[in-house]
Amino acid sequence: MRCLITAGPTREHLDPVRFLSNGSSGKMGYALAAAATLRGWQVDLVSGPVALSPPMGVRMHRVTSAADMFAACEPLFATCDVFIAVAAVADFRPYAPSLQKRKKPGGPITLEVVPTIDILRTLAARKRPGQCVVGFAAETHDVEVHARQKLEAKHLDWVVANDVSQPNLGMNADDNAIVVLGAGGARHAFGPAPKPACAEFILRHLAPA
Repeated sequence: MRCLITAGPTREHLDPVRFLSNGSSGKMGYALAAAATLRGWQVDLVSGPVALSPPMGVRMHRVTSAADMFAACEPLFATCDVFIAVAAVADFRPYAPSLQKRKKPGGPITLEVVPTIDILRTLAARKRPGQCVVGFAAETHDVEVHARQKLEAKHLDWVVANDVSQPNLGMNADDNAIVVLGAGGARHAFGPAPKPACAEFILRHLAPA
């Protein structure tokens, strides 16, 4: 079983020292990578900038921006059996990043941004028969409603929903509480629990041992 997993945030640079990003720690994606290798799967882990050591046995691909992540994932997706998109990819990037550090202005500034590539939607549209594509939906309200919309709009097989408005769960936390939603209407809730336990729960539903 060949598995492709994305993890962590992306950084979209305004200049060489400043960037747009988010609070993803990468812990959920790394936990999934570790759990998949324990199952004997061949795992490619495409990771944004995080302060984590790679799980034993994975093939690491370190990236920074959304464009970098897509470039790393595109060739790997073509040959993987399971794609699990855990990364919290920044939705926007600066339209015209500066090659030099911008000096602090004397007043307000306007920043023009453009959407980054939707990695999950783009790759899911290329899904071949038998290939499994899984997304994550980190939401702050109406969690399952928005997750189900993402599942359908991006033609996923599964989506893992979690409420990131809770301070001790989700992004940058050690624990998570998840709901795994399937394209056929399945619903499986789990947690709160440590992220390695959540990872094992997710994989049991994607590919029962």
